Amino acid sequence: MTKKPARTAIASVARTGSHAHEAGAEAEARVSNRAARAAERRAAIVEAAMEEFIARGFAATRLDDIAKRAGVAKGTIYLHFKDKESMFEELVRIVIVPVVTRLTALPPPVGSVRDLIEAFAGNFLKEVIGTRRGDLVRLIVAEGPRFPSVADFYYREVVSRGIAAMRALIELGIARGEIREKDLARYPQILVAPAMIAVIWQSLFVRHAPLDAQDMLRVHLDLIFGERRTT
Repeated sequence: MTKKPARTAIASVARTGSHAHEAGAEAEARVSNRAARAAERRAAIVEAAMEEFIARGFAATRLDDIAKRAGVAKGTIYLHFKDKESMFEELVRIVIVPVVTRLTALPPPVGSVRDLIEAFAGNFLKEVIGTRRGDLVRLIVAEGPRFPSVADFYYREVVSRGIAAMRALIELGIARGEIREKDLARYPQILVAPAMIAVIWQSLFVRHAPLDAQDMLRVHLDLIFGERRTT
């Protein structure tokens, strides 16, 4: 009895297995490519939505305009988003929420509370003022009253996180004796007021009266902490 047929069968099985492996790899590659293309289309839609929202406002922006700018069919948008609101929410998650997450991930309080607040506010001004993020914030301020669901989402994802971080810093400052006005913990909005004023001022009045947001922040913190002593 010869062993050749056995070797032939083994080789045939090996070839079959190799072909199956190659087919599986090709299928995985096709799925991966489709996923990559879908992700690219989604990113293009979000980018186009940001440009349209900023240029036209939330109310006036049409899905047709977004689709045209993104270079996709209008029906493609519905494969990713159910409506304008969900698209705007995605935009906030991508563009603004990561900034808030970075800013609120404060380091251990080894320095003064004022130093931490200056770092927080300074980074906010750098990341938002004069950028597309600032345009989105102004858009929410302008149109939020007409679209409460959008304002509610922004409050949950952005404002509440910033307020909680500021309240924690104020309470730390009170405990350390750096802040004497204990009621400030009830109104952490006061602490971030210069940042919001700067965002709105940049949009409406900067051409009439340029605003030094960093210096305004310094004066604001002097009122809360007292003037810094120079050595």
